[in-house]
Amino acid sequence: MYAARAFAASSSIAPVGQLETLGHHLRVVAVLLAATLTPAAAFSPTAGKLPGGSVLQSLVDGLGGWALILALAGLVIGAALWAVGSHSQNYQQSFTGKRAVLVSGFAALLIGAAPVIVDFFFHTGLSVTNPVVP
Repeated sequence: MYAARAFAASSSIAPVGQLETLGHHLRVVAVLLAATLTPAAAFSPTAGKLPGGSVLQSLVDGLGGWALILALAGLVIGAALWAVGSHSQNYQQSFTGKRAVLVSGFAALLIGAAPVIVDFFFHTGLSVTNPVVP
C-alpha cells in the first residue's frame, strides 16, 4: 500500500515552474535554429575549395575502382563455388556460392549508386525547413 502511494506521488504531472523552464529552453532552441538556418541556405560543397581536394577526389575514385574489382572477384569466385557445389551435390558449397554472387552484385550496385544516394540525401537535407519560426 505504501508502494502504491509512492508510485502515485512520483507519477504526478510536473509542477508549473518546471513547465515554464521547459518553455524558456524551447524558445532559446528555436532562436538558435533560426539563427543558424540563414547561413546554410547558400551551402554548396565543392571538393576543390580546400587544399588537397582534388587529391581526396582521386583517392575516393581509386577506392571505388578497387571496390568494384573486389566485387567482381567475389562474383566470379561465388559463381565458381555455386557451380562446383551444384555439380558435386554439396548443398552448403552451392548455397555459399549463391550468397557470394548476390552479395557481390549488391555491393557493385551500392558502389555504383553511392554518388546518387549521397546526392539524394544531401538535397533532401537542404530542403528541410525550420518548423519553429520565432
